[in-house]
Amino acid sequence: MSTPTTFRRTKIIATLGPATESEEMLAKLIRGGVDVIRLNMAHAKHEWTRTIIRRIRQVSQQIGREVAVMMDIKGPEIRTGDLTVPIELQPGEIFDFTVKPDPERGAEIRSVDVNYQNLVNDIKVGDTVLVDNGLIRLEVLSKDQAHIRCRVLTPGHLSSRRHINLPGVKVNLPAFTEKDRADTLVGLEEGIDFVALSFVREADDVLQLREFLKKQGSRARIIAKIEDQSAIDNLDDIIRATDALMIARGDLGIEVPLEELPVIQRRAVRTCLAIGRPVIVATHMLESMISQPVPTRAEITDVANAVFEQADCVMLSGETTVGKYPLECVQVLDTISRRIEHELSADFPEPTVFVSERMKVLRSAIVMANEIKGAAIIAFTRIGITAAGLAAHRPPSAPIIAFTDSLETLRHLRLVRSVEPYLMDFSTDPEATITGAVELLRANKRIVPGDKLVIVSDMVASDQRVDSIQLRTVQ
Repeated sequence: MSTPTTFRRTKIIATLGPATESEEMLAKLIRGGVDVIRLNMAHAKHEWTRTIIRRIRQVSQQIGREVAVMMDIKGPEIRTGDLTVPIELQPGEIFDFTVKPDPERGAEIRSVDVNYQNLVNDIKVGDTVLVDNGLIRLEVLSKDQAHIRCRVLTPGHLSSRRHINLPGVKVNLPAFTEKDRADTLVGLEEGIDFVALSFVREADDVLQLREFLKKQGSRARIIAKIEDQSAIDNLDDIIRATDALMIARGDLGIEVPLEELPVIQRRAVRTCLAIGRPVIVATHMLESMISQPVPTRAEITDVANAVFEQADCVMLSGETTVGKYPLECVQVLDTISRRIEHELSADFPEPTVFVSERMKVLRSAIVMANEIKGAAIIAFTRIGITAAGLAAHRPPSAPIIAFTDSLETLRHLRLVRSVEPYLMDFSTDPEATITGAVELLRANKRIVPGDKLVIVSDMVASDQRVDSIQLRTVQ
C-alpha cells in the first residue's frame, strides 16, 4: 500500500500564464503532480481561454491523468485610470480621486480618475484608501459629487490602472459583474470544473452565482474567495453557502491588519473542517521563487503551516504564470506537503465530530482504517459526496481511493484532500463493481496481496439506500 513518499494528501493548484501555457510545460506540471489548473480571468482574453482549456484537456488525456480547470473570475474591482506619466506622491501631499469630469477644476491639485462613480457615496471622511496592493496609503479629508480629496500618508509611485482597496468600507458593486458573466459563459461552454468568485462579501453573492450556473445547466462547483473585511464578518454563512473556500491572502492581507491574517487563516480553515468544505490557502506561498530557484525559510514554514492546518489545497499564482521556476515551485510544494503529512500521520488531531447520521457512518470507516496498519479506504461515488464526506474526517494515514463513473466528478475530487479519484464504469451488480475496482488497483500496482481494504458503498434494499462498510483482504 502507499507510503508517505508515494501518496500526497494536499492538492496543488497552479495558475497558468506565459511561463506555463505551452503543451510541454503543461505536461510537466501535470506529471509533476498539479491537480487543478487555474485561469486568472483578470488578464485573460476569451480566445486564449478557449484555446488553453482545450489544450489542458488534450494534454491530460495524452498523459492519462485528468486534472480540473478552475476559472477565477475578476469580480468587482476599483482601479485608478490611465496616466500619461506616473506620479510620484509625496508625504503629506493633497491628492484627488476623480469620479466625474470637471472641466472647470484647476490643476493646482494633482489627481487620477477612478472607474467607479459611486465611490463618493460609499466612502466617508476619515476612511483609508490603499493603492497598488497597499503600497500607497491615503486618508480621506473631504468629498463632493466629483472628487474625493485625500492626504498622502505613505508615499509611492502611482502608475496607470492600479488596484484600490478600501479597508472596512462596504462597496455597493455587484458581486457578479457583466465581465464575469461573459467570462463564465465561455468557461461553461468549454466545460470548466470550478468557478472562483472574487471578493465575496456575503452568502448571497454565492447564491447569485449558483442560480446563474443552474440556469445554464452547469454542475461546476463554486469556490468563494475571501478577500476583505465583509467576508470575515460573514465567514460562517459564506462557507455554508459555497462548495469550497479560497483564503486569498493577497487582497485580504491589505484589507485587514497584518497581524490578523494568520488568525483569520486558521479560523477559516477550522470552520471549513467543521462544516466539511474543501479549503484552499492561496497567494504568496513561494513568491520569492518567481525569480529565485529556492524558497525562503519563511516560505517553507508558511507552506508547512497550511499543511499542518490540513488545508485541502495550496495554490501557486505568479510563481507559475510568469516565474522562472514554475516546475521547481510545484516540486517544493510536493516535497514539503509529503514531509509534513508524514509528521501528521504520527500525531494527528482527532477528526471533527459531525452530527448527521451519514457522516457518523463514514467516520466509522475512518476509525476502522486508522486501526488497521496500511489499510486503504475504497469509496464508490457518482457525484463525489461519499468521498468528500470521508475526506472531511481527515484520515491520518489511509488514502481515500474514490471510484466514480463520472469524469466530471473525478475532476471535482481533484480539489479534495486525501482523495485519489479513478474513473470506472459501475455494474448493476455491486460485487462485480468491487471486483472491477480491486483489479484496476492491482493493475496500477496500488495494492498487493495481503493489503486491507475498507470499502464504503451504498446499495438499494427495499427501495431504501443502505450504507455499507466492509473490510476485505486483497487475495
